[in-house]
Order: sequence, then structure tokens, then C-alpha cells
Amino acid sequence: MNIEKFGPNKTGQLIEITEIPGATHSFIPDPLPPKWSWPTNLWPLLKDASVALARLDEVGKYLPNPELLMNPLRDREAQQSSWLEGTITPVREQLLFEVEPKLPSSDTDPANEFREVSNYKRALRLHEELREEPPLSLRLIRELHRVLMEGVRGRNREPGEFRRLPVQIGDPPRFIPPPPDRMMICLDQFEKSLHSGIICDPLVDPFIFHYQFEAIHPFRDGNGRVGRLLLSILIEKWSQLSGQWLYMSSYFASTKAEYQDNLLGISTDGNWEGWIEYCLKGVIIESEESRKRCAQLRDLVDDYRRRIAGIGGSSRLSSISDSLFNFPAIRVTDIVGDYEVSFPTARKYVDQLVAVGILEEFPDAKQLTFYAPEILAITHVEID
Repeated sequence: MNIEKFGPNKTGQLIEITEIPGATHSFIPDPLPPKWSWPTNLWPLLKDASVALARLDEVGKYLPNPELLMNPLRDREAQQSSWLEGTITPVREQLLFEVEPKLPSSDTDPANEFREVSNYKRALRLHEELREEPPLSLRLIRELHRVLMEGVRGRNREPGEFRRLPVQIGDPPRFIPPPPDRMMICLDQFEKSLHSGIICDPLVDPFIFHYQFEAIHPFRDGNGRVGRLLLSILIEKWSQLSGQWLYMSSYFASTKAEYQDNLLGISTDGNWEGWIEYCLKGVIIESEESRKRCAQLRDLVDDYRRRIAGIGGSSRLSSISDSLFNFPAIRVTDIVGDYEVSFPTARKYVDQLVAVGILEEFPDAKQLTFYAPEILAITHVEID
């Protein structure tokens, strides 16, 4: 870590360390709230971002079944956030893994990457499952990490455990977070700040806390993904959305260098304005993009129903097609169990959905398994 980059406006203190070979200092972020005054030139951008987010929320607020749109957006977020950490899995192979999951047999087993993405999807749903629990706490953060790292091999995983060793970001180190003893003090201050009320604005505050979390870096691995999970939770809660509609990983992934530089710029120069401006622009972009995807998915729901009606489709066919938005793959045996029908009847339903272009078969699945290519085309991106 080049300590000469840390100027007089840095947002913390540098302390000497000896635990990391070749490193001389680590950075201890100041507690929140930041020593920063809101610049008037950002008000128009904040207004535009708030309007864009409200328009996105309107899409889901009055839907009879918001999950039909929300689940595909979660799938996309899992893919994009994992890509930011260097985990790239082909879309169809990832889907097939989730139909036929397996534990990795070694650190080099490709199943590690597939499971990481699958775990991220589970972690996205965790907050919904824990709504009756105190939602903003170190306990929640540890639970998010536990789910994220569960069953993934590697010596640095330590699911649900705050680190007990120093870490560095980058090699050579670009940034060195607080050592473990100082980290726990930072985390205690972080948790107290979560409950202390609005700092700047309900839409701005989640990004302030996102920086703080990443600067503390409380886990040996998975900090970026947990930080973005927490970001989505805070945006939903503090902006009082009807659901978890906004995810930022796609924007961060498409501007990865800018994302990293803006985070570091807060530490080195106190450049909160640059970070918030960058994030609010991303809110506008991702709100509009998600709203378009929601509209495409909603149109596809209606189109599926028209196709089924055209072949004299039963209510079961409609139910099966709707379930594809919750998870865009299905086995014939799943239909047998879920609808209490015979295997030939279940296969007939699948053949009808194949005939109207709703399903395609996985050629290399162990069981007869089919997926919905049009849903994947809307929600996922093939990354080279």
C-alpha cells in the first residue's frame, strides 16, 4: 500500500504494522458519520436518482405476484456480483448445477465457482426469511457470510466468522484494512451507526455504509459480495421500497476500475463527493435497466399465457410456466411430485411447453431436465 497517496483529507489514520511482509501500514477508517458536507451541486442528481428508483418500485408495488419479477432479478445480481470477484460461470451450466448440485471435491473443482453463485442467490433470499429478526446487525452480516461460503472449499472461507488475521487487498497490496483487534472496534462503531438515524439521505446512506464496510473488510474472503448484499438490503429498507428491486453489481461490474478507484479515493483523499456522484448515476442507470427488464418479464408472462391458451392449455400448464420465473429450469420428476400426476402426464405437459417454445431440453442432464431460454435471455449475460 502506497502511503504517499494518503493525503491530509484522508478519512482515517495510518498505523504501523509488521504482520504482512513488505507492508508498513494499515488504514483505520474514521467512524461514521463522515466529516463531509453535502454539496449543493449534487441535489439535482439525487432528485433524478430518487425519481428513477421510485419508478422502478412502482413496477412491483401493485403486482399480484411480485416474485415473478423479483426472482429473475436476484439471479442476475448473483451472476454479476460473482463476476466482480472473478467467478464466471456459463449461464446454462450454472442453472444445471442448481438442478443437480454437488459439493466440491477439491479446491480446484469447478463446482466451487458454481456453488459460490448458487450460495449468493440463497443469501439474497436470507433477508426475506429473517424479516422477523432484527434486520441490521453484525449477526445478520455474519449470517450472510455463512450462507455465502457454505460448502465452498478453501482455507480462507471461514463461513460466518470475522477474520482473526490481517488481510490485504491486491497483490502487491492496493489497500490494507485494519488489523483484527482494531477491526472489532470498527465493527462495533459500524453496528451502532446502523441504528443512529439518517446521515445524509435514505438513498445516499447505503453507499456511505458500503464504503465503510469495504474499508473495514471484516472477513478473510467474500467481503465484496457481502458488502453488495448488505447494500441492496439497506437501499430497500431505508428507501422503503416494496421489495428488493435495485441491485448495483451490474453497474459496478461494468465500471469496475472506477468502482475500485472511487472507494480508494475516499480513504486517500476524502473524496465522498466523487463516490456519491458515481453511485447516484449508477442508481439511475440500474433503476431504468431493471424497470425495462421487469417490463420484458411481465410481457413474457402474458405471452406464455397466450401461447398456452392457444394449445388449449390447462391451469396446470399456466402454473408450470409461472414457476419458471421463480426458477427457469424444471425436471419431469418435479412435475410428477408437485402436481401429483403420472410420469407420462408430466412428460406430456413438458412436450406441450416445448412445442410452443417455452422450454428447451438440457442435452447433458442426468434426468430429463428443461429450461426457459427466453427468461435467461432477459436476465442473464454470457460473460467471456
